[in-house]
Amino acid sequence: MTPSRADLLDPSALAALGNLELVARWVVDGFLTGLHRSPRKGFSVEFAEHRPYQPGDDLRYLDWRIAARADRWVVKQFEEETNTRAMLVLDVSASMRWTGAATRLTKLAYAEQMLGALALLLLRQRDAVGLVRADDSLRSVVPPTTRTGQWFRMAAALASPGPGGGSDLVPALAQAVHLLRRPGFLVLVSDLLVDPEPVIEQLRTIRARGHEVLVLHVLDPVERDFADGAEALFTDPESDDAMPATPSEIRADYQETVQRALASWRSSVLQVGARYALAMTDEPYGMAMRALVRASGRGGMPIA
Repeated sequence: MTPSRADLLDPSALAALGNLELVARWVVDGFLTGLHRSPRKGFSVEFAEHRPYQPGDDLRYLDWRIAARADRWVVKQFEEETNTRAMLVLDVSASMRWTGAATRLTKLAYAEQMLGALALLLLRQRDAVGLVRADDSLRSVVPPTTRTGQWFRMAAALASPGPGGGSDLVPALAQAVHLLRRPGFLVLVSDLLVDPEPVIEQLRTIRARGHEVLVLHVLDPVERDFADGAEALFTDPESDDAMPATPSEIRADYQETVQRALASWRSSVLQVGARYALAMTDEPYGMAMRALVRASGRGGMPIA
């Protein structure tokens, strides 16, 4: 049975139906339809503006006078909803451009579609959002704002081709936190095939400045499970180092190593007060976005 919500469709099938803008809007609409409201209650007393009603909004904040007079459904938005700043940091290194099956998206394509939806979701509720793309150097920097056209600037950056070199996330994280200026949210999306220590130290510094940090660890199922097969030559996409191996002989050790690495990343991220979630590229975008919401702290991520 085909899911009625686009955010629950197979990512590759959904991506094949349209461009980034169309996919992002479908994912956001489906996500909002199925979202359980945040446990945070109430708004600040300072009214800011109206915004269009979205499925799932609390009916208490509908402006019934405008609905009656102009037949338009709008929600009263207060200052508490308008002052969040978020930076999205995307790893565009060579390892992110890999997929374990021709029928699946690469890790990068999956991350781009999901971040496009997340950016649109934040902008719809008037949160300032920006983007940093990086491999071993900065490739794109879009400062956070709520100005008209911001999502299209971010979509253009997400769609930009990049060299896809090695991975160095520390400068990207430093640039992102510099643009936040005051306490906000930082979302890092990467396959985390990097030296953990400098990244964890940078996350510790960011948390010490009062920012909320969410790490989304993107993996292809083959990277986790290591499918059986004949002897093959395995090549590192970033260093070009190659090693012949027979999967059946190393599969058990490989899987154990991967599980240790995942547990280590999760533990290290949580220890510095950041949040961690795992996203597999064969899972619907809605699952990854819900993982971000569940992983957030201090009353939940400021979406929906």
